[in-house]
Amino acid sequence: MTSAPGIEVFSTCPPSAGVPGDVYRGRVADVARWSEEAGCRGILVYSDNSLVDPWLLSAIIIQHTRALAPLVAIQPVYMHPYWVAKQIASLGHLYGRKLYLNMVAGGFKNDLEALNDTTPHDGRYARLVEYTTIITRLLASPGGITFEGAYHTVRNLKLVPLLPPVLQPTVFVSGS
Repeated sequence: MTSAPGIEVFSTCPPSAGVPGDVYRGRVADVARWSEEAGCRGILVYSDNSLVDPWLLSAIIIQHTRALAPLVAIQPVYMHPYWVAKQIASLGHLYGRKLYLNMVAGGFKNDLEALNDTTPHDGRYARLVEYTTIITRLLASPGGITFEGAYHTVRNLKLVPLLPPVLQPTVFVSGS
């Protein structure tokens, strides 16, 4: 498959539900290789309460391909923004690979309720902006950052290892 200039094609990582771990690892590696061979730029790795951790899957994808970039779904309720930035910087340091971020404001109603996330719809988008701001600033700021918002506050927070500018992630946000 060849893409038109300026168009990047992404495939989708298969879901883990109901598949034994050893079989699933192989399936993810196979789909990643097939996606790369087909000319995809990246592969969407979902995140919800019923699926295997997207960061572990991203490492499998990176280990079994030469250039395919994971598009990691990130839900602020699941992890602190520092942890996300640390994962991106660590994968960049270890593999020299760029990631894409799919920032998720919502999620399945039952998942959010199980995590006691009672944030209203519009508030989830405001939280997502703060969350993403902290991540992108941490990744781009060798001297550390301070940020104070309604949902997240960090002070003199520094990220190590540094992420080279060429590996800065591209951020996607979908909305409803």
